[in-house]
Amino acid sequence: MEQRGYRVEREKPIPVEFEGERFELGFRADLVVNGCFIVELKSVEKLAPVHAKQLLTYLKITEFRLGLLINFGEALLKTGIRRIVN
Repeated sequence: MEQRGYRVEREKPIPVEFEGERFELGFRADLVVNGCFIVELKSVEKLAPVHAKQLLTYLKITEFRLGLLINFGEALLKTGIRRIVN
C-alpha cells in the first residue's frame, strides 16, 4: 500500500475514553491507512461473527466509517476479504 502512495501506520495504539477515564492504549489497530480506515488482519480457518463485531467496535471508537477484515487463512485471498461499514 505504501508503494501505491498510501500512508500506513502499523500496530497503531488507539486511546479509548470510558466513563471519563482515558486509556492511552485501548487497543492496537493492525493497520490504519491514510488516517481514515482500519485493516484488521486474521489468519484463521474461517471468520467468525465476532471478528466483524470486533472491527465494527474499532470503527465506532475511532469514528472511522470503513474497515477491511482480511483473513489469510482462506484458500483464496479474495474470499477472505470483508468490507465493514460503520
